Amino acid sequence: MTQAVPMVEIWRGDFLESAHSGHAVICDDTGQIVEAWGDPEAIVLPRSSAKMIQALPLITSGAAKAASLTSEHLALACASHNGAAIHTTRVEGWLETRGLSDEALRCGPQMPDDRPAREAIICAHESPCQIHNNCSGKHAGFLTLAQHLGAGPEYVDADHPVQKACLDAFERTTGESSPGFGIDGCSAPNFATSLTGMARAMAHFAAAPTDSAEAQLHQAMRKHPDLVAGEKRSCTELMRAMDGKVAIKTGAEAFFIAILPEQKLGVALKIVDGTTRASECAIAAILAKLGVLEPDHPATRKRMNAPITNRRDIQTGWIRPSAALA
Repeated sequence: MTQAVPMVEIWRGDFLESAHSGHAVICDDTGQIVEAWGDPEAIVLPRSSAKMIQALPLITSGAAKAASLTSEHLALACASHNGAAIHTTRVEGWLETRGLSDEALRCGPQMPDDRPAREAIICAHESPCQIHNNCSGKHAGFLTLAQHLGAGPEYVDADHPVQKACLDAFERTTGESSPGFGIDGCSAPNFATSLTGMARAMAHFAAAPTDSAEAQLHQAMRKHPDLVAGEKRSCTELMRAMDGKVAIKTGAEAFFIAILPEQKLGVALKIVDGTTRASECAIAAILAKLGVLEPDHPATRKRMNAPITNRRDIQTGWIRPSAALA
């Protein structure tokens, strides 16, 4: 099958009101497909779901060890965070230890999603800075690597040594030559691959030895789910629901990955219309299907088989997986 398949349904009463289609692949530690939906060879931009791959050179180069980075730093390097104080104070401190400030970042300013942080900025009649950007941890990692390599400050340029190292890591883990890249929301190149390539990369992470760079990164994510995203976010809540046994990461335009170390499996998922509610429901359904996420856990029920209510808190329908994911 080469067409996207219906994965998520929106029901209003007895009527199927909307449907979201997508592609998904599960790979094992040999890189082979265990199960697939839609087109496994669809070319995708994994967006922020690729952050742990982009963080690999930070460790393999020796930069992380030289900078005495902790598991918190590594989790932030993989994060799309809310801009809450737990995120921004750590990123700011990270930059200070490198003799750097907000001005060194190239991710751009972003109003934080964290409500207290956002309201504090508004009430103070101030503007957000780049540290508030959800990708500031990844960029702190880029800067740390650039310093270690003795490279220049424009680390988001595609021909910069940092991005060349990221491309090398990307092609090595996906097992494919990337056909190109797009510029991500944070200004860094985002390399393309097939959906199978991305699932293969996640399986590579899942099966990596415990002392490897790959394992250090997914262990950091699983240890610090609050740093990877933030309160009320799907990545944080679902990783907690799985007791830190699985690492998951969302990406813009409805991308999602999962790293299952105990099963040595990797998952990659793309909803073609770019709707986040659908990717969250679909990844929850796949994780439940794999037996690592309880279907009735409150965090699961917020996203899968979840009631839809109106402004009077009257239930009007459901968001639920399609038959293909059952």
